[in-house]
Amino acid sequence: MRKFFTLFFSLLLFHGISSAQQAVAQPAGKPNIVIFLADDMGAGDSSAYQDWAENSDGDQLYTPAIEELARRGIRFTDAHSPHSRCTTTRYALMTGRYCWRTSVKHWVLFGNHGDPLIERDRLTMPEMLQQAGYKTAMVGKWHLGLTYRKTDGTIAEGFEDADLRQPMANTPVDHGFDFFYGISRSHPTSGPGGLKRMNTPDQKTGPGWIDGRTVIGATDNDKQLKKGSYDYWQVGNVIDREAFRFLYSMVSSTQPFFLYFASPANHGPYTPSKEIAGIKIEGASQYKDGTPTESLRQDFVYQNDVHLQRVLNYLKETEDPRRKGRPLLENTIVIFTSDNGAEKNDKRFTGPVRSNKGSTFEGGHRVPFIASWPLGNVGDGNDKTPGKTQTSLLALNDLYATFAEVAGENLPPVTGTGCGAEDSVSQLKAMRGEKDFTRPGAIFPNDHQQASSKLADERAVVAVRSNSGPLQGQWKLFLDHRYAFEGQLHATALYDLSRDPKETINLLENPKMKRQVSYLLQLARDAAGEDGSSR
Repeated sequence: MRKFFTLFFSLLLFHGISSAQQAVAQPAGKPNIVIFLADDMGAGDSSAYQDWAENSDGDQLYTPAIEELARRGIRFTDAHSPHSRCTTTRYALMTGRYCWRTSVKHWVLFGNHGDPLIERDRLTMPEMLQQAGYKTAMVGKWHLGLTYRKTDGTIAEGFEDADLRQPMANTPVDHGFDFFYGISRSHPTSGPGGLKRMNTPDQKTGPGWIDGRTVIGATDNDKQLKKGSYDYWQVGNVIDREAFRFLYSMVSSTQPFFLYFASPANHGPYTPSKEIAGIKIEGASQYKDGTPTESLRQDFVYQNDVHLQRVLNYLKETEDPRRKGRPLLENTIVIFTSDNGAEKNDKRFTGPVRSNKGSTFEGGHRVPFIASWPLGNVGDGNDKTPGKTQTSLLALNDLYATFAEVAGENLPPVTGTGCGAEDSVSQLKAMRGEKDFTRPGAIFPNDHQQASSKLADERAVVAVRSNSGPLQGQWKLFLDHRYAFEGQLHATALYDLSRDPKETINLLENPKMKRQVSYLLQLARDAAGEDGSSR
């Protein structure tokens, strides 16, 4: 890593907003892009959202790096994961398409094999960026399915007949990533050792770490891995190491890069690293008032903050090979967000909304979302200013269209070979702080554990969420599972979140709401079906 400390760079970092604005006016090529996706982290889990979450200093976890990113950029307070669980959100992030249009209309992929959810003829977001000239990389949690090979090289039917020594047949490198080092799904079930699972020849967990198509630590003894090749208490150390391996490889490249940093934290069980790059993690998290949290959960959330701080420091201290004498940070889009709401129904973590992960109530999919790109006018790049706040509606599936606009690429068609981004709308204007921006149409989050006490299709509830319509408000219309499965419109509830953020007053039968209900039903009708589109 090449560090430089010229007088001008020092002034840029410390002089204030005028220097940052001067830098914005300079021409630049396509920006680098970093998406940091936390796992099960609610907006209230970051002190950057303390005012929104209404947490006291004694209850609010201190996350200085996320705060810094918010000061440099823009914070969204009405940002949403497309779904309330991990597999489905990750699918929508990669494809720009809601997962309820697939065979997985709620819940997650199970098992070590898990047939790949993304079709090979679909143009994913990283593939679009490859076409735009980007070098693409992913580290961390995939959870969208894998395919193995048998000993003779043919496709395995599942994990049982897989030969882990053979190059894998379908991994993230088949969906747009030049570089991949990660795990199949959540860290406790991605390899032996987690949750008291033993490293044996007939183990059912795995395959451990994957480097491109290679299973790390594969042996001649069936599914048994080499001792020490997977330790779920070390996941943070490994993904940090591999993220920087990729970043270091780009230090002299004139090619823009895209890094998808999919952190396993803070999905349970909570396994914070002892330290990462000499920075203490376990036992180091604090509340805003300075008291230690004495919580493994909070340590694991804090681990995300340390990862982000290390990435930000690298971008600040490393010269941009395409802009001599300037730091990478100026022309890099950095986004911090989460795959769904907090895993615990605790106001400190979820904020002042109802429920948590696994629910179509707001707490299941209202997530932190902070973006910075100084040269693109996404924030001012100055960590001494307060930063901006945006209140307009955003969903993570919108990043596909946003990055396409940034990279100068047309969106793919919504049908046929090479289709994609069926449910993606560019948020570039909103990220640049335009206060009059209103996201067109609606977002359609889904997966509602309150719909059934058992894991059943009734949980495939879809909400129509829009801040527009004939009546002023922040509207949310619930449709039962028949919309996801058959495109049928059976409304069960209507809420105005501008007046009722806890979703306790059902307005569906209120005659004054008839026009708004009709408007939302029409949006749902226009977007319905596995072959449908909402863009």
